[in-house]
Amino acid sequence: MVRPCWKPSSEGDKLLWHKDLGSHVSGEFSMAVIQANSLLEDQSQLVSGPLSSLNSGTLGTFIGVYDGHGGPETSRFVNDKLFPNFKIKKAFMATEEDFLSSVREQWHTKPQLAAVGTCCLVGIICDGLLYVANAGDSRVVLGRADRSATGITAVQLSRDHNVNIASERDELHSLHPADSHIVVLKHNVWRVKGIIQISRSIGDAYLKKAEFNREPLLAKFRLPAPFKKPILSAEPSTSTHKLNSKDRFLIFASDGLWEQLSNQEVVDIVHNYPRNGIARRLIKVALHVAARKREMRYSDLQNIDRGVRRHFHDDITVIAVFLDPQVTNARNICSIRAGGVAPATQF
Repeated sequence: MVRPCWKPSSEGDKLLWHKDLGSHVSGEFSMAVIQANSLLEDQSQLVSGPLSSLNSGTLGTFIGVYDGHGGPETSRFVNDKLFPNFKIKKAFMATEEDFLSSVREQWHTKPQLAAVGTCCLVGIICDGLLYVANAGDSRVVLGRADRSATGITAVQLSRDHNVNIASERDELHSLHPADSHIVVLKHNVWRVKGIIQISRSIGDAYLKKAEFNREPLLAKFRLPAPFKKPILSAEPSTSTHKLNSKDRFLIFASDGLWEQLSNQEVVDIVHNYPRNGIARRLIKVALHVAARKREMRYSDLQNIDRGVRRHFHDDITVIAVFLDPQVTNARNICSIRAGGVAPATQF
């Protein structure tokens, strides 16, 4: 049975879609996305049940957040291709090679595909463990119970590959010791080759393969000097976390959320409000913050159309995954994807 999952907000913002509450094999989840770009560049998915791509019959939950840039093509491609091939790092690299092949095949008709990419954050909950793989600056944060006054602590479980972080700049310098301009400070923002803030992604072929650093790609994307070694990488950083009774929930979100709210602010909101609609609530709080930064009201921001909205905030995707260890129900099998004009759910 296929039925609508994502529905537009009834609160006045036609660019907001949400699934307020659903079930996965180990608990509940809430999802929401707000569009800012002319075309929605964020994509996401949650698949729960037998994860046959990992191990036949194994029950688990797969979460993916794909924060596209330069267009929606790469994030859509990853949303379609990554999960069926998933074996952590191998899946990232296989999906990368498939997309670069697609760019090569369409080079003469759609050269702009060489300048499109996506951040890629994936989490798998299976057998009491959380596996995380990340390329880019989307983020997963754990809410863990503690004895403090707030009762909850934020624990970041993914690494941000953004060169505004000193350690990321240092890594690029070590990988490209002969290139003193591998990272450039431009308009008070650090960027790889003065172009992009992230050091890892899927896509962005023009910064990985010299064959795409030429016409007919637009001049604004082409580097003035040739390169032999890929400038960006698609290899994710990975980690494994053993879940315990103090681990209450996980927040997977694209960078658009973390630009507006800190890890602890997000965790506090999830801890202090009902689960139903919590992803939508997080997006609304983030939009209030974005509006205040521009000295405007949230209601005014809601009336700004896509495209123009990008001057105020990015696309934002939020997936809140609650961890209820006592819940393991094989009948709660779902596959949810978000992105494009008409997101849908399959049960």
